Amino acid sequence: MTDMTRRDAVQAMSLAAWATVFLVTPAEAGRAARAVERALNGHQAYEPQFFTAEEWETVRMLVDLIIPADERSGSATDAGVPEFMDFTMVDRPSGQAPMRGSLMWLDMVCNDRYRRRFVRCSDDQRKELLDDIAWPDRAPEHMVQGVAFFNSFRDFTASGFFSSKIGVQDVQYLGNVARREWPGCPPDVLRHLGVSYQDEQ
Repeated sequence: MTDMTRRDAVQAMSLAAWATVFLVTPAEAGRAARAVERALNGHQAYEPQFFTAEEWETVRMLVDLIIPADERSGSATDAGVPEFMDFTMVDRPSGQAPMRGSLMWLDMVCNDRYRRRFVRCSDDQRKELLDDIAWPDRAPEHMVQGVAFFNSFRDFTASGFFSSKIGVQDVQYLGNVARREWPGCPPDVLRHLGVSYQDEQ
């Protein structure tokens, strides 16, 4: 990576207020989720409209490190989160430079530390880097831009995941169901909260 590219990456990361760069509105999430569903149900492999091939590889790996598959549901890539991000970035010009610069920064740091791109690092190397940027209160001062990026990217991942069919099933959302009676909060939830109903006198 050249010095010019390094400067470009750092500059791009500072172009926007990271707290809102990837904040997705419900309307945007709905549009992107519908587009993802159409894309995933298509007969051809999805071709990113915003991300380059290298960025796409990084994004797919990073979202699955944030939300891996478990016994309850599929992973972020299973839910179409990279596609969700790609659709959103096309509609979000203000976030394009910060996203691109941040993915460049991720590879730049990995190249400095490990002499390889993020996706070519070992699991331990990726964990070491992400541990440096995942916890704002514990992050080294020189990683402040990486912290801002990763926390925004993590929120972006969650927005895509919980807008998907897999994500909705994961939270066991039942929708608006009419009930004649309200049975109260489930006992296990009351126990978890440390509260209980008291008999009315």
